[in-house]
Amino acid sequence: MRARKPSAFRRTLRRAAVPAAVLAVMAFFGIYAVLGPNGLLAYGDYKRQLVKRERDYAVLDQRRQVLKNRVALLNPDHANPDMVDEMVRKELNVTHPDEVIVPLDPK
Repeated sequence: MRARKPSAFRRTLRRAAVPAAVLAVMAFFGIYAVLGPNGLLAYGDYKRQLVKRERDYAVLDQRRQVLKNRVALLNPDHANPDMVDEMVRKELNVTHPDEVIVPLDPK
């Protein structure tokens, strides 16, 4: 029996299989580099998140400074009398009838 000679189409197809597979893999990684979660199009979203988180950090840092000041005023060695009076009245809900309470904290 004589072996069949492969056709020209099959030979061309076999020669093109490896380069086609390599191009497909390169296309996948190229598309992923642009559209993926860490791609070029995600950069704008990262910038927006960074601006938002920096704003949140500034608010938290300001709040931390306020709390740090209050802690310093309540130092057991030399507590600020006004701060102690304010906290006692706030916790015990005690006021004189002729007093007007003006809350300075927006809460």
